[in-house]
Amino acid sequence: MKVGRLIVREIFHRKVNYLLSLVSVVLGVLCVGAAVALLRAHDLHTEEMIAGMQAETEKNLKDLEDEIRKSMKGLGFNIYIFPEGQDLGEVYAKGYASKTMPEAYVKRLADSKIVTVNHLLPTLTRQVKWPERERTVILIGTKGEVPLAHRDPKKPLLDQVPAGHVVVGYELHKSLGLKVGETITFMDHELMIDKTHGERGSKDDITLWVNLHDAQDLLDQAGQINAIQALECNCATIDRLGEIRAELLAILPGTRIIETESTALARAEARVKTKETADREIAAMKVRRGRHKAEREQLASVLLPLILVCCLAWIALLAFMNARERMPEIGILRAIGVKSGVVLWTFMARALSAGLIGVGIAMLAVLFVGEGWKEGVLHGFPLSALFKREEVILLILFAPVLSGIAAWIPSLHATQKDPATVLHRD
Repeated sequence: MKVGRLIVREIFHRKVNYLLSLVSVVLGVLCVGAAVALLRAHDLHTEEMIAGMQAETEKNLKDLEDEIRKSMKGLGFNIYIFPEGQDLGEVYAKGYASKTMPEAYVKRLADSKIVTVNHLLPTLTRQVKWPERERTVILIGTKGEVPLAHRDPKKPLLDQVPAGHVVVGYELHKSLGLKVGETITFMDHELMIDKTHGERGSKDDITLWVNLHDAQDLLDQAGQINAIQALECNCATIDRLGEIRAELLAILPGTRIIETESTALARAEARVKTKETADREIAAMKVRRGRHKAEREQLASVLLPLILVCCLAWIALLAFMNARERMPEIGILRAIGVKSGVVLWTFMARALSAGLIGVGIAMLAVLFVGEGWKEGVLHGFPLSALFKREEVILLILFAPVLSGIAAWIPSLHATQKDPATVLHRD
C-alpha cells in the first residue's frame, strides 16, 4: 500500500478527530497573530500620535515665534550696553548716556561668537537745540543693525535711515507741518524727510532719527556711540540677565548693561514654556503608552504560552485517542509487513497536514477579520504594516512542526507495540 494513499485514508477515516486538530491549530495561530497585530498597531499608533504632537508643537512654536518677532519689531530692543563709568541714574533720568565709547565696540561684538543676544544696533543719542526752529529735540543717530558674523542674517527690527535723510517724530512734524519728501535745515545741514511717525506718547514724539555718521558729524563725535541696543535670545534660564552680562562683559569689559522688560519678552518666555509643556506632555504620553504596552506584553506573555500549551496538549490528546482506537488496525498493518516507520509517518503526516492547513485557514481568517478591525482595534493600519515577512514565514513553519511534535509521542508509543500483543484476545 502506498504511503500517500494510506495517509489520505487515515485522514478521512477519522474526520472529526482531524477537524478538531485543525480547530486547535487555527485557534493557536489566531491568538499569536492577534497578539502580534495588536502590539504592533499599538506601537505604530503611539509613534503616529507622538509625531502628530511634535508637528503640532513645532507649528505652534513657529506661529508664536512670528508673533514674538512682530512684537519685538514694534516694541524695540530690550538690552542696552552703555559706556564704561556711565551713571545709570543719569540714563534713567535723561533716557540716554552722556559718556561715549568707540563705534568699533559693536564690530567686536558682531565678530565674536555671542549667543545670548541678537540684532546689534549702535546709536548716538543727545538732547540738542534745533536752532533753525527754536525747538529742543532728541537726536538719535543710527546706521542700522550690524549682523553677527557667525549667524545667518536676520530681518532687522528697525530700518536704516539713509545718509542725508531724517525720520521725524509725531509732535515735531505735526506742530511744524512737516511732510515726507520735504527738505529741512538742521544745525546747518540739509536733510530730507524720509518718514514721519505716528503718535507714541513718549520721547519719540520729539525725536529726530538720522544716519549715525550724520549724527557724529552734527555732534562732533566722530567714531563714537553712546549705546549699543540688542535683543536677547528667545530663551528662559534661571539667571538670564546674569548670563547675558557675563558674556557681554567678557567681550566688552567695564561696560554697563541693563535689560528692559516688555510684552515681547513675556511672549518669548511663553514660547519656551510652551515648548517645555509640550515636551512634558509628549514624554508623559510616551510613559503612559509604554506602560500600556508593557501591561499588554505581560498579559500576552502569560496567555500565549498557556494557549499554545493547551493547543499542543489537545492535539496530543487527539493523537493518543486516535492511535488507541486504531490499535487493531496498526497491529494488522504490522502483521502483514508494513514497517513501523511507515505507520508512524502516516500519523505524523496527518498531524503535519493539520498544522499546515490550519495555519492557512487561520491566515485567511486573519485577513478577513483584520479588515473589519482595521479602523477600530488596529487604529487604521493595514495588516501588511503589522506583520514582518520573517514572522509570517516562522508562523507557517512552526505551526505544522509543533503539531507534529505534539502528535509524535502518542503515535510513537502506538507503533512500537508488538503486533502479537495488540492482536491477542483473551
